[in-house]
Amino acid sequence: MTMQRGKDILLKLEDPAGSSTFVSMAGLRARTISLNAKTVDTTNADSVGAWRELLPGSGVKSLSVSGSGVFTDTAADVAIRSVFFAQEARRWQLVIPAFGILDGVMQIAALEYAGDFDGEAVYSLTLASAGNISFTPI
Repeated sequence: MTMQRGKDILLKLEDPAGSSTFVSMAGLRARTISLNAKTVDTTNADSVGAWRELLPGSGVKSLSVSGSGVFTDTAADVAIRSVFFAQEARRWQLVIPAFGILDGVMQIAALEYAGDFDGEAVYSLTLASAGNISFTPI
């Protein structure tokens, strides 16, 4: 993967739900994508040299996405707010240039609004995977 600009990572929400039409949620200034896999420890008295042993393919995988920025249009603000208050698990896409697309059902785990008296209003959101996440290389 060659160097990429962070601003080129896109966060998209399927809108309306089930339509396979994705709308970019604009205005994110910072994004973090975390892929995790818990392990299942099967170490026992017969483990060679008392080294830890793991059971392949048995852990729980998860994806979390966090971002912060400014809403650049009312439609993005309304969509994210609506999904949060309904606590909907919706299909999202994360487009990472020259790497791939992560696609799957996620739920907004946190939504925060803030602002300094002499600056712009900002928001932060955290998404948590709520089902299978697929990866398509670009």
